[in-house]
Amino acid sequence: MTASGHPSNQLLQMLGVADFDLLRPHLATVEMVRESVLAEAGAALRHVYFPHGGSVSITVGLSEGQMIEVAMLGRDSAVGAGAALADGIAPTDAAVLFPGTASVLEIAAFRAVAAASAQFRGLMIRHEQALLAHAQQSVLCNTVHPVEARLARCLLRARDLSDSKFLPLTQETLAQMMGVRRNAISLVANALQRAGIIHYTRGQIAIVDEHALETRSCDCYAAVKGCHARLLGAPR
Repeated sequence: MTASGHPSNQLLQMLGVADFDLLRPHLATVEMVRESVLAEAGAALRHVYFPHGGSVSITVGLSEGQMIEVAMLGRDSAVGAGAALADGIAPTDAAVLFPGTASVLEIAAFRAVAAASAQFRGLMIRHEQALLAHAQQSVLCNTVHPVEARLARCLLRARDLSDSKFLPLTQETLAQMMGVRRNAISLVANALQRAGIIHYTRGQIAIVDEHALETRSCDCYAAVKGCHARLLGAPR
């Protein structure tokens, strides 16, 4: 909990006392275990998650088994909110990338609070607009930008959510998230390591020079942050 008594999720912290009191009786705190699945595309959702820390990878997949990440969510976001306001069917997969805790409530309670609180409902709509912009930017990035820029963007977003320069990410995980071959990640990661920008050991990437990594990233990183700040305020 923060000094306000709200959980350490940016969206929940933005609610006024009266609106948060509508949510409070329905919230529970859960552990988000690494690789646990929070939602499956096409399946009915049971809960909406408001992460306090850690991160959740939102991915879309093909029938051949390929997948690509369209957003990485954490304490500045909610998981499943848009679907809960609509038909309750998850449009994408959501799996825990970095472990952490989250506030969780059942969809029925989420919908009841959204119906009763214009502030909460408006906040969730703005969040979905920010998430849509994030996903659209990811599609553009994955289509036109080189692997190095995309990898830098991914690492910067992971750093922002984890509050750490040490990221428990494997090359295989990054390749799956970015929809590229593992050797493409290996080549780029080795080049960034030789340049002194990152240091890679098995299962972990350390960001050594954040400024240099930002210069290697494409404009998509700043664009997504700017859209989020416009709609929801700067991440805390």
